[in-house]
Amino acid sequence: MLVTETVSERAATPSWGPSEVPTTALLTDHYELTMVRAAIQSGTANRRSVFELFPRRLPPGRRYGVVAGVGRALRALRAFRFDEESLRFLIERAVVDGPTADWLADFRFSGDIWGYPEGEIYFPGSPLVVVESTFAEGVLLETVLLSIYNHDSAIASAASRMTAMAGTRPCIEMGSRRTQELSAVAAARAAYIAGFEATSNLEAGRRYGVPTRGTSAHSFTLLHDSERDAFAAQIAALGPDTTLLVDTYDVVGAVKTGIELTNGRLGAVRLDSGDLALIAQDVRKLLDSLGAERTKIIVTSDLDEWNIAALSGAPVDGYGVGTALVTGSGHPTCGFVYKLVARASSDEPDAPMLSVAKKSVDKISVGGRKYALRRLNHGVAEAEVVGVGARVEGDHDDRELLVPLVQAGRVVGDEPLEDARTRHARSRAELPMDALKMSRGEPVIETVWVDPHEMHLTDPYASAERATS
Repeated sequence: MLVTETVSERAATPSWGPSEVPTTALLTDHYELTMVRAAIQSGTANRRSVFELFPRRLPPGRRYGVVAGVGRALRALRAFRFDEESLRFLIERAVVDGPTADWLADFRFSGDIWGYPEGEIYFPGSPLVVVESTFAEGVLLETVLLSIYNHDSAIASAASRMTAMAGTRPCIEMGSRRTQELSAVAAARAAYIAGFEATSNLEAGRRYGVPTRGTSAHSFTLLHDSERDAFAAQIAALGPDTTLLVDTYDVVGAVKTGIELTNGRLGAVRLDSGDLALIAQDVRKLLDSLGAERTKIIVTSDLDEWNIAALSGAPVDGYGVGTALVTGSGHPTCGFVYKLVARASSDEPDAPMLSVAKKSVDKISVGGRKYALRRLNHGVAEAEVVGVGARVEGDHDDRELLVPLVQAGRVVGDEPLEDARTRHARSRAELPMDALKMSRGEPVIETVWVDPHEMHLTDPYASAERATS
């Protein structure tokens, strides 16, 4: 299909606004298209290749990470098409030439993708995504995969620590106002996978089915002539099971008013400021003295996993978490990278595959296609075993970690969000108890590298880290 003339001759005015573009193909970096352009010209674009997305290490002090964004990545892959509008842009900016534009116009990913399923735990060196395709097809996916996985996994990793500290008490995601609008939607999805019960973000509810929650802010109380009027209006609209925000003026007076207006049937009160542990104790005593033993206490106000852990002994029934969650609690990215690890020795269809690797100081990669399993001992994780170039044999207690996501260009890895949520709870429960410590520490299990030709290898990423420390 030749598109060069039609693209260049059409009017430059876009037919839709930026928020309506129905393709994900330009969610990428300039150099990916110039690499494809050069590879087409040199005749290497169709050379069989293996790319992998992986972490060299965990964020400092973290003991495990959580995989999220798989479903979003598959959705982005389906929409990865170069339409006339995007091709026009690339030609006008001289990013691509005519032959490259013609190739892009017909682009459909036709390779295979394997990956850790969503909600799974990961460790340094885990081969989270394995892309088997031509060079041109695989290299185009680098940025879109990294941007989704790095963001969503950072949020899920932070969320997992928070829900672990919360125990059976529910957590609600409420950080939409603390991040970019579309990042907020993705963050709500990732947090739900890692155990959050609901989100305040309605688009996350519409797009992904995440349960949504919300009642009122301080502005609603300030709108009315009195706190009593505000509470009465909210109860009339939402019923006595609603949650009243009680710290706009005086907490004690607000709690008494709420209980009086609902005849002791108020669903919950929310505390959003002050010494939450101390105030919660006083409010619990007050509620019980008023006969409102079933009224719950929800706390918000810049919570993170350490605050939640500190509130474990307080009479708190749930947490609302915002800023710390949507910023990865200090680690807004996971540091995932996407590297070529194997390629065919020539352009012949049956040419043998060669291991390739980057050797830059502190930025090394391990060549060869990877396989992975979680080594378990009576249901408790002991090691992340990564096979280089061949599958690793496990026993009946071990489990394979890579699952097919795309086969011959067809997405096969779709699953309900609830499956990812269940998987995360199960995978985290396999970890040793040290995984739940909030103190800074090393990964809770080691990554063991196995090469069929060399048997066990020294951890290359740990070695590089030691060499540059």
